[in-house]
Parts: sequence; structure tokens; C-alpha cells
Amino acid sequence: MSATGIRLHAPAPGWSLEADIVVVGSGVAGLTTALRCSAAGLKTVVVTKARLDDGSTRWAQGGVAAALGEGDTPEQHLDDTLVAGAGLCDEEAVRILVTEGPDAVRRLIETGAHFDTGPEGAIELTREGGHHRRRIAHAGGDATGAEISRALVEAVRSQSIPTVENALVLDLLTDADGRTAGVSLHVMGEGQHDGVGAVHAPAVVLATGGMGQVFSATTNPSVSTGDGVALALRAGAEVSDLEFVQFHPTVLFLGADAEGQQPLVSEAVRGEGAHLVDADGVRFMVGQHELAELAPRDVVAKGIIRRMQELGAEHMYLDARHFGAEMWENRFPTILAACRAHGIDPVTEPIPISPAAHHASGGVRTDPHGRTTVPGLYACGEVACTGVHGANRLASNSLLEGLVYAERIAADIASRHAENEHQENEHPENGHPENALHARVPAPVSHPDTPAHPLLPPEARFVIQRVMTEGAGVLRSADSLSEAAARLARIHAEAAGALAEDGKTAEPGVDTWEATNLLCVARVLVAAAQRREETRGCHWREDHADRDDATWRRHIVVRLNADRTLALKTTETADFPPTTSPQEK
Repeated sequence: MSATGIRLHAPAPGWSLEADIVVVGSGVAGLTTALRCSAAGLKTVVVTKARLDDGSTRWAQGGVAAALGEGDTPEQHLDDTLVAGAGLCDEEAVRILVTEGPDAVRRLIETGAHFDTGPEGAIELTREGGHHRRRIAHAGGDATGAEISRALVEAVRSQSIPTVENALVLDLLTDADGRTAGVSLHVMGEGQHDGVGAVHAPAVVLATGGMGQVFSATTNPSVSTGDGVALALRAGAEVSDLEFVQFHPTVLFLGADAEGQQPLVSEAVRGEGAHLVDADGVRFMVGQHELAELAPRDVVAKGIIRRMQELGAEHMYLDARHFGAEMWENRFPTILAACRAHGIDPVTEPIPISPAAHHASGGVRTDPHGRTTVPGLYACGEVACTGVHGANRLASNSLLEGLVYAERIAADIASRHAENEHQENEHPENGHPENALHARVPAPVSHPDTPAHPLLPPEARFVIQRVMTEGAGVLRSADSLSEAAARLARIHAEAAGALAEDGKTAEPGVDTWEATNLLCVARVLVAAAQRREETRGCHWREDHADRDDATWRRHIVVRLNADRTLALKTTETADFPPTTSPQEK
């Protein structure tokens, strides 16, 4: 796979580090990868955009789905995942997830994570939408992500794994053959280094999380600006299934004009018996699906939107008054506090809710070992498209995906490292052992003197978010997507025109880099949503209301061309093509 040559406009790196592997991101996927690689003896560096414990993982409320309970089996977990994925899951990827998942959770516990247990010491399990069994392990009631993050961060610090915090990764560095050679990054005023630098390494793992900030209202933190997907596209990697953005059905409604991160009301609340109702108290999901409020998230989100349209309402309600104060305080303390902070008391009144962007089922396309189409570049967690989620993620499978595929990536990198070590020992004339790391780290192609990619002004971020919410949100149509595509194209053309005419581009900085990344992923998402003329999973086309397996039970794969246009192709079947050539394997 050839690189595009496109890079963000940024100063040349003024400092550098060397490693065997650089992990970008500090959520469950990134830190698990780092811990496993470090344990295998690899020199590992973690780069994260905020603090180590400030990624999306710590916001996860529901828990980790795994077949841990009596009578539950990986096969049952697989069946539920395939149903939720609406015909587009890669069955091999799902089977890996559900069979390796239980032991991965146990290893997480060995690392130091504490899950809620019953009187006899067994892990308490709850149920969420799309699951036919209670298989969700949780911690601190509704603070599972925070506990997992705490345990992994402590483990990383205890092992003294080098970290660079407050650092936005800019672009992938590659050698003359197009293989990964590290990343360039900008440290934002704090951390071990200042300004733009580089980490040179033959393996890079993207674990940068999601892109929820491409929409006006999202459950994602402010750092979730699609940086990993945009970086991968500029590097020549393929992305897939980006049209499948899951909108969480129950997000605290803060007003029609609310923007940015919104408080999530976990699916576990419905799993414990809360009801979705309209202003008159009618349970409108009953009769729409056999699982009613516990139907897969796309079904529930659509049900809420339909009811809002029927009634001309801005939101619906989640009623859990029957829980009582004790259950709210013990089982859902985080949600209770968030609601009360916004003037809502779930103990005595229904919670106003509406759907908001939550999770990207698509991302950088990988194989079962996390390898992308760029040699040496891996992806894991929400930034990746492993094939596990298909057209709609099953609740609480995301943390498990991060755990399982992080371990598989670490194993693959360690195996390749050991193979290189063996070859160096067999052929000492190629380098001395003490210089083995330097021999393994490829020399990156020099940074271009002129910007290859125009930067957007900071205010473009909010324009992009409004465009995406209006045209590519929960409800989509040919007209809405066409309008969104045209408005995004104008933003793109204006920035490119200014660069071409007088060489001007927005000043390099975190806000301009983020806005530019958001435009990149927004264009891909809209293009894929336009191409997919059907309704499937969390992609809802009003003008193509039915699922069309004959035509669309396949994936849309996108690449970025050197001229910054998009190249879309549709796979011939529901299976992904290989990411690597036989000689690369």
C-alpha cells in the first residue's frame, strides 16, 4: 500500500525518541497493548492526547460483556453479537472476541481491576440491550471504565513504561519503502518535551478512540476528534464501515442547542428495568421489538426518534422512579450525580433523554492480528474496524474488543520482534547486538518543507459539527447527505483555494489540526453513507427504509488519494479482503 504523501502542516520535529513500539492512546486498548508489549521485553512508548487516565475508557458506564456466568457460553455471546451486527460482522473476528474474551477479563482482574461481586464473591453480572443473558461485568455500579482505567494506569506507571502525555499525534512517519517508521507529535505545553517531535519505531499502534466530536452532541470527550482515522488515511491506510455510527439512545437531554460531550445514561439502567416513556407515560417500545427497551441500540434509537417525530417532541423520558433511592445511590451513583447536577432527580422524576453520537463501529481496517494495510501500522479499539461490530455494536462489546485485540497485537509484534532478533543473531555481519534497536528502526522519509494539507481555522469545527448533525445524524436521506457533502466540499475547497492562491493556511496548532482531522473523517463518513442506499444497523436511510442483503451485505472501503480526493470501493462479499500480501505475512 503506497503512502499518499499528505501530511498536516506542522513544524519539523525538533526532538525524537526511539522505541520498538509506540502506542498512541491510553484507553483500555492502548494501555493493554503497552503492558503486554513491555512484558515481552519490547521498548514501549505510550503517547496520549491528554493525561493517561483521560481517554474514552474512563467514561464507560455499562461494563464488559463476556460469557462469565453459569449457563452462558461464547456461542450464545457470538449469536447475540451477530444479530446486532445486522449481517456485516466478520464471524471469525467475533468468534475470537467471545472465545478469548473471558480469559482476557480474568487477566484484567489479575492486573488489578476490581469488578462488583456478590455476597459469595462471584462477579455480579447484569444485562443490556441485545443480550439474551446477564453477561455484563461492572465496577463501582456504573463506573466500570473509570475502574479499568485506574487499574491499567497504575500498572503502566508501576512498570515505568515511558509516556508522553498532552501530545497530539500528527502523522505517521514512513521509510522509503512505505513501512512504518514512527510518528510525529506535538506536546501541548506540558509533558516531557515541548513542541513538535517524533518517536521513531518500526511498529505503531493506533488506539486513539473515536470521532464522536464530528457531531454537535456526543457522549465522547472533547479529545475524540478522529485523529487516528485521519492519520491512517493520510498514511495510505484503508478505512471501512465509517457510515455505521452508533447513536446511544439514552443521553441526558440538555436542550436542543446543547453541544459537545453530553452525560450518558447507561444502557444498564434499562437492563435493571427502567422504561422508556413519552410525556404521557406510554411505553412506546413495547410491541416494536421482542426485547422492548432492551432491543439493540439502533432499534431503540430509531424508536425514540419516531416517537419524537409523531409527537413533535424534542426528547423522550427514561423512567426508573421505581428503583428507589437506595438502588440509585448504590447501583448508579455516577448517573445519579450527573442528573442531579443538571437539576433532574431520577428518584422522583423521569429523566429527559434523546439519542446522541456514541460509538463508531467502523474505522481503520485491520486483520485478526490488528494489522492495517500499511506495513507496521496496527489499530485497536474504537479507531479500528476489526469486523467485530458489523453495522451496529452490541452493548459492552467495545471494552472487550479493546482487551482481546490489544493482546493479539502485542503477541504479533512480539513474535516479529523475536524473529528479527533471531535473524540478527544468525547474521551478525548486519549489525552489532548493542545497536540492534537502531538497526530495526527504519529511517523515516524527511519531512516536507511545504505544507501538503491546508489547515482549517478553529471555528470550522463547529460548522462541521452542525453540518454532520443536520445531514448525517440518526436520520439520513439522499437529500440530507447530498447537502452535507456539498457543504463539507465547500469548506475543503476554500481552505485548499487559499493555500493554492497565496500559500496561506491556518496557523498550526491543536485546534486547527483537530478541525482538519474532523473534516477528513466527516467527508469519508458522508461519502460512505451516500453510497450505502439501504437501512442497516445504525445507518438509517429514510429514502431506502429496507435492508438490502442482495446488494449491500458488503463493506464500503475508503482510501485517500494523493490529491486529497476519496477513493471508494465496495467489497464483493461480506468478507474483508486481506490487509497484507502473502510475503508481508
